[in-house]
Amino acid sequence: MSKMKFKLNNTGVGALLKSDEMQNVLKNRATAIKKRAGDGYEQDVYIGKNRANAMVSATTYQAKRDNMKNNTLLKAVSK
Repeated sequence: MSKMKFKLNNTGVGALLKSDEMQNVLKNRATAIKKRAGDGYEQDVYIGKNRANAMVSATTYQAKRDNMKNNTLLKAVSK
């Protein structure tokens, strides 16, 4: 067995987590969740302190009610 040591480049990892490629991956995932959830939901991708983040939220009254009663977003994420 070899005794190989591996050290991450923290600056490089941080750049990767905020990169355009990561934002595109998150956007595609959020779009799929939004489509499964149905009408009344919207998505957003933004850069936080440490990484890019994606968010899908209910915007209409009907969507908020549906999400509260049926956990629509949770079910859309787990599919």
